[in-house]
Amino acid sequence: MSSDTPLTDLWLERSRLDGMMLGAVSYGGFLILTVQAAIALVQRPRHGGKIADHRFSLLAYVFITFILGTIGFAANAKYTEMIWIDLRDAPGGPSRLIEEEMNYSINVVAISSYFVMEWFMQALLLHRCFVIWNWARYVMVPMIILYIAMIVMAILVLVESSAGAIFYNINTELAYLSLEVGLTVTYSVLVTSRLLSMRGLMKQIMREYDSSTYDTIVLMVVESAMVYIAYAIVFIVSFGMHSNVSNLCFLSISHVQVSKRRPVLSMYLMLC
Repeated sequence: MSSDTPLTDLWLERSRLDGMMLGAVSYGGFLILTVQAAIALVQRPRHGGKIADHRFSLLAYVFITFILGTIGFAANAKYTEMIWIDLRDAPGGPSRLIEEEMNYSINVVAISSYFVMEWFMQALLLHRCFVIWNWARYVMVPMIILYIAMIVMAILVLVESSAGAIFYNINTELAYLSLEVGLTVTYSVLVTSRLLSMRGLMKQIMREYDSSTYDTIVLMVVESAMVYIAYAIVFIVSFGMHSNVSNLCFLSISHVQVSKRRPVLSMYLMLC
């Protein structure tokens, strides 16, 4: 039986299109959580406290990360149209457009927006970690080194991408992802261990002390970190193996990351 289907990598095309649909779903969750975070910050604190001093900076963080995420999503959506509509007659067809996507500036804009958004998110995590650890240098120095290394790797990825390199052949991206996950794991361990230690001290001082606040925050940190880490590990492994499975994660991983970082704002509201 004859078929009019052209000779092409259908799995590559399907994974890219499915990845865009997953990206749209994750962006919807990102939008909802952004609105919820903004409302929580705008509302007047029930018991006063220091949150008013941080409200505008946190609102700016929510606004900036949302704008950057929206730019990245819009650019990816536009290039998806270009793959199957605007440039469908290009030599090599959609498969070649997917493989050589970094030859188009719109994709460089998309990945740049997501990188900067992730820098803001990690900066907020670092600040919260430093506050909980009372700005201890033995915590700050290694965490800042990891953060700077992550930014350097991201810049190198952008440089290689701008030079027309095939994205999935850029080993620096793998190093960047590994550093980002490592930073998230380290942050989670440091914050949870510190909070559990503080909870133990409070219980020693006051046997009837209600530790529900500490318990809730620890659960929030662990839950938010584990979801992103699991998703990121799938992406890193598939990326390293040059598997098309990475296409399913690539366009949504940043939305997943920022969505799971919104609970950090609740930590400010509960601890400030």
